[in-house]
Amino acid sequence: MNKETSLKKIRIKKGIYILPNLITTGSLFCGFYSIIASIQEKFIIAAITVLAASVLDALDGRIARMTNTTSKFGAEYDSLSDLVAFGVAPSLLAYNWTMFFYGKWGWIAAFLFVVCGALRLARYNIQIGLIESKVFNGLPIPAAAAVVATTVLFFDYAGVEGQFHNPYLLFFVIVLSLLMVSNVKYYSGKDMNIFARKPFMSFLLLVIILIVFVAFTEIMIFVAALGYAISGPLWWATKFSRQLAQKSREKKRNRQG
Repeated sequence: MNKETSLKKIRIKKGIYILPNLITTGSLFCGFYSIIASIQEKFIIAAITVLAASVLDALDGRIARMTNTTSKFGAEYDSLSDLVAFGVAPSLLAYNWTMFFYGKWGWIAAFLFVVCGALRLARYNIQIGLIESKVFNGLPIPAAAAVVATTVLFFDYAGVEGQFHNPYLLFFVIVLSLLMVSNVKYYSGKDMNIFARKPFMSFLLLVIILIVFVAFTEIMIFVAALGYAISGPLWWATKFSRQLAQKSREKKRNRQG
């Protein structure tokens, strides 16, 4: 088989699916607009647009699967969009809001967030199908971006206006960056079946949670984002402590035996 014949057998699919890629473009636009807002020191708008990008990012993949319009192009485009919306945008938001006070350490921490986000996306792309879908390997980059955005909204709600001088937030961003490239497992929620029948009390509890969210939006979204970021290390610590307890019990049994 010559080279010309083999090339004829390679069929390049022309065109792209409009709807999911249009939603991805919306997420990319939100990330770009967040960057502009951060430069203009409109930190609340920048934070809100990052969160809007995360909503659109959650929709594009699900809509593509529901409408059977998934494609390799869409997956690659989504990753590039995520790097802008959840890597560059929140890092610039954090830098212009608080970390520029610390000179080179501020922009180094901001760059660390971007590079760890890029590594997280690259690792996720090559691990699809290799790890169980119920968990994420490392903190997802949209979740890390959401923590940064909701932190800005929370402190604004607490009365902090404009830029905020707090050295702990520098280390906070560094920790988020390292969690993204860690092997700490996070629950993905992909095995949740929201269309299945649930107990009546579950529905009532969900309604109460929604009411609390509406009443204390800034506080609750911050707690939810931070709680998810902490859930991975807590899950790891719980499993590690159980393993230690099991080993200690086995040692006691061996001694008694």
